[in-house]
Order: sequence, then C-alpha cells, then structure tokens
Amino acid sequence: MTAAQLDVVAVGNAIVDIIAPAPDSLIVEEGLTKGGMQLVDAARADALYARMGSAHEASGGSAANTIAGMAALGRKCGFIGQVADDQFGKIFSHDIRAIGVDFTTPMRGNEPPTAQCLIFVTPDGQRTMNTFLGASQFLPAAALDRAMIENAAVLYLEGYLWDPEEPRAAMREAIAIARAAGRKVAFTLSDNFVIDRHGDDFRALLRDGKIDILFANDGEIRTLMQTDDFEAAVAAAAPLVETLVVTRSEQGALAMSGGQRFDVAAEPIAKVVDTTGAGDLFAAGFLAGQAEGRSIAESLTMGAICAAEVISHYGPRPEADLKALVASRLG
Repeated sequence: MTAAQLDVVAVGNAIVDIIAPAPDSLIVEEGLTKGGMQLVDAARADALYARMGSAHEASGGSAANTIAGMAALGRKCGFIGQVADDQFGKIFSHDIRAIGVDFTTPMRGNEPPTAQCLIFVTPDGQRTMNTFLGASQFLPAAALDRAMIENAAVLYLEGYLWDPEEPRAAMREAIAIARAAGRKVAFTLSDNFVIDRHGDDFRALLRDGKIDILFANDGEIRTLMQTDDFEAAVAAAAPLVETLVVTRSEQGALAMSGGQRFDVAAEPIAKVVDTTGAGDLFAAGFLAGQAEGRSIAESLTMGAICAAEVISHYGPRPEADLKALVASRLG
C-alpha cells in the first residue's frame, strides 16, 4: 500500500447554508420542530427564505464542514459532492477550494439547483434546519474521483447522503474503492431520521466490517442499536468498529477503541450562539488528531476544542485559529 497523499477525503452533501437569527414565535408560526432538521422542496425553501431577516450565506454540508475544520487544522483533504452550474454552485466550489481542499466533482446542469439549508437560530442558540437537497442528491458513482479516494488515508461518509438512491450507490462504490486500496472508512450517522430509514443498511455495514470509525451522538447511537439504554448501546456498537466516537453535547464525548474507553468533558464556553456544525467540527478535531498521530484521548480533546469554537458564533465553519487553540491546550 502506497503512502496516503491526503489525510481524509469526504463524500457528502454540497450545500450552501443560509443562516439567520429568528424569534421562537417564527418557529411556531411555521410549524417547525425547534432544533431539528427537515427536508423541504423548492417551493417551501423559497417560502422560508422569504421569512428570513438579514442572513449569512456560506458553503456548508455536514461532511464539507468537517473537511473545512480539518483544513483549518492544517490537514490535507479532499471533498466529493454534487453542485449545479448556478450561483450557489459557484459559491460552494469557490469557498471549498479557497480553503485548500481538493474538489474535482464536475458541475451538472442548473436544474435542480444547488442544495441549500435554511437555518433559523433562536436566542438560545438552537438551530432549526430546513434542507433543500437539490443537486446534491444526484451524485452519481461516475462522478467519484477514484484516485482521490485511493490516495486518502481515510474515506469519510456523511449519513445524510445515504437517503437518496443515486448517492447511496456512489457511497457504496466509494467504500469498495477505499477498501481495495487498504484505506480506512469513517461514517457519521448524521440524524435519527436517517437511521430510522436506513438503520438496517448501517447495521449491515458494521456487521460486515465495512466501517472502521463510527461517529454518533447520544440519540443516534441508541437509535442505531435499538435500545433506550445509552451504555447498552455503546457496549453493543463498540465491538463492531475499530473506533467508536459518541458526542453528548454539554456532557462531553467518549470513544471506545481497542477495548478501552476514553471520556472527555465539553470545553467551557462563555455563551452558546449557534450549535450548527458542532458535531461536524468535533469529527474534524478528532480525525485531525488521529492524522497527527495523537492519542485517542488527545484527539477527543481536539474535537471538543473545535466544537466549542464553532458554537461560539453563527455558522458551521471555524472563525478562530483552530491550530492556535489546540496548541494552547495540548501543545
């Protein structure tokens, strides 16, 4: 096996995030589930956009956020995701390349449009996401950059993208390419609704040894392992992967690896402004720590540092110098 040229290549939704503050009353009026994520069609996306005040637009998507965090930490990364040949597609492509990430996926036509996520942030920092998947759900296996996957130490897959049929097939092909090249595969479960729809697929991937590193939050791991008992869920999932990482919001996070358990507290923060991207940036810190050869415990701490930074401001991408923050804590 040749040495990897990239630390991580991710396959995920290529989405432009549109983020705006909103009162709780708007969430109620629009019949939204506060703190949740729902898929919307183009008409609903337009209607919700009309209710937004002054908004911040930036390229996003769960796996793309993770890759952006890793790039900010100095790691070499690539991203594979589908955009349309439109204004938002150009924004996404420019943003991700500008931070030093390899992005070679060809644009498709201008219909459907590039994916958008309209995010309402209430005064308590909770984000309510309304996602129009657009072009991102039409990523074909033919668009995969095989050489990029073969030359990355880790292939990172976003659970959200498992829902549409075409990118699901592309992700299965990506796993096969990575496995044939002797690379590791990491998977993030993304959301309970994804597990409700595709839990059998995910459990089969675990049983078949296709996943090396699994990322989940408290609710997701319990849903995946079909138990309300958190500790029982962790105990059931841990033997199925090389490394299991579970985030627990203000309760910190844990990892199970090599039969050992590692726990880390959440990093202190003055005020939670916007929780968008917290799990994505936690994964970025953890994977960057592993790429640097750090221990599981230090990698968890790096994840906590990155998550704390991103929830201190609007938007799912880091604004502070993550390398400096990590250096001040871990050296």
